[in-house]
Amino acid sequence: MSAFQALVLAGSRGGVDPVADYAGVRHKGLIVLGGETLLTRVLRAVDQAGASWVGVSTSDPEIIAALTSMAKAGPLPAAGGPSQSVHDGASIMGTPLLVTTVDHALLQPEWITEFIAKAPADCDIAVLMAPEAVVRAAAPETKRTYWRFRDGGYSGCNLFLLKNERALNAVAFWRKAESLRKQPWRIAAMLGPVMLVRYALGLMTLDETLERLGRAAGVKAAVVRSCYGLAAVDVDKPADLDLVRSLVEAA
Repeated sequence: MSAFQALVLAGSRGGVDPVADYAGVRHKGLIVLGGETLLTRVLRAVDQAGASWVGVSTSDPEIIAALTSMAKAGPLPAAGGPSQSVHDGASIMGTPLLVTTVDHALLQPEWITEFIAKAPADCDIAVLMAPEAVVRAAAPETKRTYWRFRDGGYSGCNLFLLKNERALNAVAFWRKAESLRKQPWRIAAMLGPVMLVRYALGLMTLDETLERLGRAAGVKAAVVRSCYGLAAVDVDKPADLDLVRSLVEAA
């Protein structure tokens, strides 16, 4: 796959963002790191990776204003949650579509190009994840969430590839799960008891889990393992911002 577009999620959950507040700005994307905002850093990475068009899902006027001088990037209205924003963005921009987030502060173009190159040709949607050992080797101080599988722990890297229109089935599945987040038993029912028991007992590998989740969503889903541990480091909390600042300043 050569041509692709990119969608950067820069919405807001409402209220005060603790990371933005810690940095003294109104929106996380406006945090300055290494002399550039997080928004600029992410947009530069996807542009250098070869994105032909970059949409930024946001309703923040300062983010929208910042986009006016950026080539190949423009605002798209943010929805009430990330899954709906992805669905709306994909409906407007089409596929193949790379999806990432504005707080992916350390994002590098080579991470993106490797992800796209390694995504299986026959999958509808791919997700990038980093093995726990790789993440800990790259950033021993970071505290990430690791999903546990039979073949080890993995952390998400906030990079997703919707290869074709069928991938929207996975987004619809995500939207449904998101709407049921206060009713976890109903989410469990969507996945089926056998899969849940096997996962709880540590019997499922990462690939098997993604394959079964994809089947439940009506798509062929695949995982790409990143060899870049820093790909799993985003800015979810003030300690993350301190970490990425130290990494950028040391570079």
